[in-house]
Amino acid sequence: MKLISVGDAAPNFTLTDNNEQYVTLTNYRGKKVLLSWHPLAWTPVCTDQMRALETNYQTFQSLNTVPLGFSVDPTPCKKIWADALQLKLVRILADFWPHGKVAMDYGIFREQDGYSERANIIVDENGKVMWVKVYPSAQLPDINEVLNVLSSNTGK
Repeated sequence: MKLISVGDAAPNFTLTDNNEQYVTLTNYRGKKVLLSWHPLAWTPVCTDQMRALETNYQTFQSLNTVPLGFSVDPTPCKKIWADALQLKLVRILADFWPHGKVAMDYGIFREQDGYSERANIIVDENGKVMWVKVYPSAQLPDINEVLNVLSSNTGK
C-alpha cells in the first residue's frame, strides 16, 4: 500500500458521519477538504485533534475548507464520542465497513493494527491532493501548520 501523493486524484468515498448522514467527497468540489485521520476514538490525542477542528471551524470556513474527521470506529461510536466532545460543527466519519477501505485507498491503513495512521490530507477544489502529512501516533497534529498551508494556497 502506497501513501497517496500530492497531485494525485483523491479517491472518492461515501461514508456515514456521527449524525448517520452520508458524506461524499465529490459533493465538496469547489471547496478544499481537510481529511483529518485519527487512529481511534476515545483516546486523548485523538480527542484533542478533533476538538482543534471544532475550535477552528470558522477559520476553516473563511479559508473555503471543510474539515472532516475520520477513523475506523463504527458510526454509533462516532456519534457518542462527538456528543461527549460537544462537537456541533465538525463531521466525524466512520471508515468502518468495509473496514478501513478509505484509509487503504489513501495509503494510510495500518494493516498490523487494524486502524489508520494519524494523518492530515488536504484535497483541493478540483479533487486533487494538495498536501499530505503523516504523524507519529502519539503526536498531536499542529492545527496552525494546517491553517498556514490552507492560507498559503487560498489563490488556487
